[in-house]
Amino acid sequence: MSEPETRLPLREVDHVARLARLDLEPEERECFALQLGSVLEYVGRLAEVPVEGVPSTLQAPANVLREDEPAAGLGPEVALANAPDRQGDYFRIPRILEED
Repeated sequence: MSEPETRLPLREVDHVARLARLDLEPEERECFALQLGSVLEYVGRLAEVPVEGVPSTLQAPANVLREDEPAAGLGPEVALANAPDRQGDYFRIPRILEED
């Protein structure tokens, strides 16, 4: 007998799709609901793994960063070449804050 599949609510799938600027078909929404639910379930299972006493394997390399050197920046035309929307020399983005 297999375990029931975890589904992410469709409203959350829609929210993630909107943030990623994806237009999903109804079948894709259902598919992503199952896939994202499975990913979140797996991450939750990983959080339950006991790791007390396990030494960290993170090893930061010695200074591999170069020195900062001033350089000319991009001009507005180059910087905004692939912008989905622009206003003059600025990126134009949708309002994300709600007005009170």
